[in-house]
Amino acid sequence: MSRVQKLIVQEGDGDQRLDRWFKHEFPLISQGRIEKMCRKGDIRVDGGRVKGSTRIEVGQEIRIPPLPDEKAPPPPKRTRVTDADAKMIRQCVIYRDDHVIALNKPPGLAVQGGSGQADRHVDALSEALMFDMDEKPRLVHRLDRDTSGVLLLARTRMAAKALTAAMRHRETRKIYWAVVAGVPTPYLGEIKYGLVKAGGHGKSGEGEKMIAVHPRDIDDTPGAKRAHTLYATLYRVASRASWVAMEPVTGRTHQLRAHMAEIGHPIAGDGKYGGSGQENQGDGWGAQIGGLISKKLHLHARSMTFEHPETRKPITVTAELPEHMALTWDTFGWTEDLASDDPFESLQ
Repeated sequence: MSRVQKLIVQEGDGDQRLDRWFKHEFPLISQGRIEKMCRKGDIRVDGGRVKGSTRIEVGQEIRIPPLPDEKAPPPPKRTRVTDADAKMIRQCVIYRDDHVIALNKPPGLAVQGGSGQADRHVDALSEALMFDMDEKPRLVHRLDRDTSGVLLLARTRMAAKALTAAMRHRETRKIYWAVVAGVPTPYLGEIKYGLVKAGGHGKSGEGEKMIAVHPRDIDDTPGAKRAHTLYATLYRVASRASWVAMEPVTGRTHQLRAHMAEIGHPIAGDGKYGGSGQENQGDGWGAQIGGLISKKLHLHARSMTFEHPETRKPITVTAELPEHMALTWDTFGWTEDLASDDPFESLQ
């Protein structure tokens, strides 16, 4: 057994969960053991009791109780990324430097596990995106599995901290493109319905579905969070469908999908919020346009503008449409250059 240790959180190791820091420093100690030591008060930060989820900062002192002597550690577990998957995820890279990687995430690929995707998700496949670094890049935000487009990853801990803080303080801009049923009016507007998670789990429940709450009822609805979306109707096909740009001012789960459905214009292919009799809760079919238009979800993270974590200069990354949406654009006679770089300029 080791003796009691007191370690100082070093530069580059702050702004992360205590249990993650602990696992990095003492890889043989299990998550369950860490939680137990926290509950008993054996692990302390600056003398105070903590939980595994407590976030630590640079300069804090962490008390480490006696631990079993570490023997030769087992070889690190790494997900085996096939050559085909490695090639696929590398082809998704649309921007890369020493600090940041941006992907054009394809639809149908989950960002993390837990979506029935086993080990085939961006977080696991990012092993193939290390290039000349010693660690795989870190996720700093997420997209739904069936949403395509710009996804940022940080290549260093400091870049992850800066980008995560920028997301949290709403210092990034994300513009999405979608095809929706009908024609939203007014053509340029905003949606401020709150969102609350529906009850139930699994196939017999609502799962992760979000319920819209009128702004006047948000404060009186347990669990409801304020949400704010800007939208701009760019082009339409009679009264049948529209090309809409959206900017999420807040970043709630399923915000764009739930907001567009709430105002009566669900996103094409959205089986969870489409409100169609063909609804299948998650893989398309809701809010179908019909004809040659794909039944897949028509929601794409078109661009993201962020402050570079090292140079502090603004960077804008743009992602081309996925194949099924590009075919829809061709069918309706739309071209990507018809859209303004900033359709919300008049609202700023």
